[in-house]
Amino acid sequence: MPNRINHDENEASQEAATTTSAVTPPSVWLLMGNRAGDNSQVKGLGEALGWPFEEKHFEFQSYEKFVNLPWGAHLMGIVKKRSTPLCAPWPDLVISAGRKNEPIARYIQARAMAEEGNRTRLIHVGRPWAAPPNWDLIITTPQYRLPQDPNILHNDTPLHRVTRERLDEDAKLWADRVADLPRPLIAVLCGGNSGPYPFDRASGERLAASADALAKELGGSLLVTTSKRTLDETTEALFRGIESPSILYRWKPDDPDNPFFAFLGLADRVIVTADSVSMMAESCVPERPVYLYDTGEGMTSMKDNPWLDGQRGARAKASDPKVGFSRSHLKAHIYRFAMRVGPQRITRDIRIVQQLLIDTKRAVWLGDGHPESSPPPLQDMGRAVARVKELFEA
Repeated sequence: MPNRINHDENEASQEAATTTSAVTPPSVWLLMGNRAGDNSQVKGLGEALGWPFEEKHFEFQSYEKFVNLPWGAHLMGIVKKRSTPLCAPWPDLVISAGRKNEPIARYIQARAMAEEGNRTRLIHVGRPWAAPPNWDLIITTPQYRLPQDPNILHNDTPLHRVTRERLDEDAKLWADRVADLPRPLIAVLCGGNSGPYPFDRASGERLAASADALAKELGGSLLVTTSKRTLDETTEALFRGIESPSILYRWKPDDPDNPFFAFLGLADRVIVTADSVSMMAESCVPERPVYLYDTGEGMTSMKDNPWLDGQRGARAKASDPKVGFSRSHLKAHIYRFAMRVGPQRITRDIRIVQQLLIDTKRAVWLGDGHPESSPPPLQDMGRAVARVKELFEA
């Protein structure tokens, strides 16, 4: 009888341990680098999973490009004294984004296997430089044009941390400051020069005129915010050209009163510069009418003449005969030339995402009429969370 009791106790103990293991969520490390956009995607996914996570922050050596080869698994590219130490216990899951973090993720996986026999799963967001089989899951978007492999999830837009709840919370902080402005409130979200997408003084002037025209047509007001990437000359031209009732915010680093989320939460309509895939995705969260602003006036979008064929947009010719000869536009032309002759693997074409938002009725080009009043919501984060959890259910 005692043996029987001990046996039952053993079974109960094992069953309890199994049950505890089954409900214990995986441990997660988020690899945070020096690019805000990458960090936002990584942290957004970590938060959405609802599992306990730790952020691991890194600073990188000036020579990191020479040691961070696509197949490496090491820490040679980081400044160890100014980076988060990495040691056991090792995580069940690592989420990374950006080329610089790839060798770190593989280093963690190798140490976990060597020291603990732990199979750490690796998830990379965006475009990895290592071959896809190196990752348990890649969560990518159309501009990178990755293959349709089983371990690659093709989302419509990038992941981010913007939620309807966060927008509503920040909107309350600004509600009194916009109370006297005529509605509809139109948020104007400004990015900056990005590859082939110039946003210079002339483009700032055009945006001011176009946003002002929309506000006057609708009898509303403008809530304008620039970003870290917005040039001073662009900001000056933009602010100088606005005549409608407005609030104009010039970006400042580490400003606790930054109104980006508040403006997005308060807005009845949104104008966003089409140079940033992340900002376009964030603009769709409130499910308000979204207008994409073509910073290059026909050079950015597929609408008139695709810039990959070397032609300038028809709208550029009509609106500004000097387009293509400023410093910003010269850089854009060089980038476009590299896009035409360089390998697709190392380039990105965000026009694919722009066109997707147009085709799915989530946005229109500013100046081309009005978008749907209630556009369909994006489902990218939900898809990503489901695929990550499948890795552990299996």
